[in-house]
This record gives sequence, structure tokens and C-alpha cells, in this order.
Amino acid sequence: MNNDFPRILSLLRKERKLSQKQVAHDLSVAQALLSHYENGKRECGLDFLIRAADYYSVSTDYLLGRSAVSAGTFITENDIPDAEIIQKAGSGTENISAQLSKKLIISGIEVVYSLLAKFKNSKLTASISEFLTLSVYSCFRLTYRANSKNDANIFGIKEELALRSALAGRSISEGNAIIAADETGDDSLPVITTATLEADYNRQATALLSLIKSSENQLKKINN
Repeated sequence: MNNDFPRILSLLRKERKLSQKQVAHDLSVAQALLSHYENGKRECGLDFLIRAADYYSVSTDYLLGRSAVSAGTFITENDIPDAEIIQKAGSGTENISAQLSKKLIISGIEVVYSLLAKFKNSKLTASISEFLTLSVYSCFRLTYRANSKNDANIFGIKEELALRSALAGRSISEGNAIIAADETGDDSLPVITTATLEADYNRQATALLSLIKSSENQLKKINN
């Protein structure tokens, strides 16, 4: 049974603030049957899948959880907005501390990926990418839960399990990154110093070095 379909089917209805009774009527099925579909107790046929996709104006791939985009397309690198675009889409109400943290993090990640490109270590790059992906995922879930009106069905995994699993996943990715880093030959890599960072990355290096300092101050407080 497809576990994504019931979740997304229910999510679409709730996002549009429709009752099961109304949707069941519109899709010409019994309300009890629609409830079974939304709860994952019954699998629907192809006819209902197509009617539901048309009704909600989404693709069948989205309904089945194959695509994260309602149109059913699969995201490519060209679809990902630049940081500047994301900033323009914001409310502009961030405090100074939040703005600074965001700039430090974005700049720091840009430097990390630039260095990874020079290292040409695919295992290290993959491990770090997995670590960062899970970190952003966890941050978004915690932000999402701040409003109790947000529908948890946007996610396919329950929050407690997801956050625990993401923490474990980050530990695994970190371990894999350590192994990959240790396996890289020193002679093939550029030497990183404060001077080389500043020379190569200018203001991004300043942001990264500030992030390092801030992070280590925080770690010292934790250890004390």
C-alpha cells in the first residue's frame, strides 16, 4: 500500500478547508469509503485516483508521493532559488541577530562547497550534503510546529520519529564524512589557512571565521 497517498489526500482536503462529506459528494463516493482512503485502510482504484487529481488540480504523481511538486514535475538545480530571491520573499521583520546568523550560515556553506569542489572527494561531499540536508529538514520541522494550525500531514513521518531519525542520520553522515576526510591524500589538497580563506573568499571568509568563533564560544559554554 502507498503510504503517501492517504496522507496527501487528507492534506489536500484540509488545506482547502473541505469536509469529507463535501469531497465524497463531489467525487461520487461514499463518505465512509473516502475516510478509508484517507486513513489508509483501503486502496483506491485508478479511476478514483484520476478523479481526485483533477478535483484538486494536482498530478497523480503528487498524490502518490512520487513528486514533491503539485504539478508532478521533478525539481532540478535550476528550480532552486538563489539566497537573494529567498531574502526578497521574506517579511523583512527579522531582527539584527537573525539576519546576521543567516548571512553567516549561508556564506559559510558557500565556502564549504567551494572547498569541496576543489577537494574532488565525492564521498566527503555526499556525506556533508546529507548532514546539511537533514539539519535544514529538522530546522524546518521545528519552525513548522511553532504554529499549531499547521497541518502535520505535510510530512510523511511523525515528528518525534523524524527528529530522532534525523539526529541519528546526522551522526551517521558525520561519521562517514570523518572517514572520507581521513582517506583523502593531503598532497592533493590545498592548504587552508586564515590567509588563504580571506584571499580566496573575501567577505565570505569573514563570515565563516565569525561563525567559527561564535560556534566555539557556544561549545565552550556547553562544555563548562
